[in-house]
Order: sequence, then C-alpha cells, then structure tokens
Amino acid sequence: MVTFASADEIVAMLEVMLEEDWMGLPVWARNLAFRLACLQRPKDAELLHWAANDLRAFGPDWNTIAAELHHRADQLEAGHEENRP
Repeated sequence: MVTFASADEIVAMLEVMLEEDWMGLPVWARNLAFRLACLQRPKDAELLHWAANDLRAFGPDWNTIAAELHHRADQLEAGHEENRP
C-alpha cells in the first residue's frame, strides 16, 4: 500500500506509527516510506530534515545520505533551490 500512497498518506502513517512505538516500524520500512514521501515532495524542507534525522538515528551507513538531505533542506529554507531532477 505504501508504494502507491500519496505523500500525505505516507507522512500521516509515519506520524502515527512513530508516535505509537518509535521502534515498531522496521528500519527498511521506514526508510522506504521516507524515501517515497521525499520523492513526492522534493521541496518540502521539513520532511527532508525529518527523513535525514531518522536516517541518522540508525547508524553511520546512512550518514552521507542524511547530510545530503539536510543540505538540500537548508538550501530550500534559504531560498536557494538547486536544479535537481
């Protein structure tokens, strides 16, 4: 269901799931959910920061991706949108 859900539906699910039991959603599922939501909302700085923080919580394997997401979000917040596909 997540694969074809809208970003609003994915974000709502993440909010509920992570509030109820922060570790209840497997890491692979939360990474997929955040990725799909970010792909649908590439200019949502708040979502990008949230996704980056979630990645950092699960180890150094994703720190580079998290840093890129934070950088992109910071650029959006500063009004310096980068030309990205």
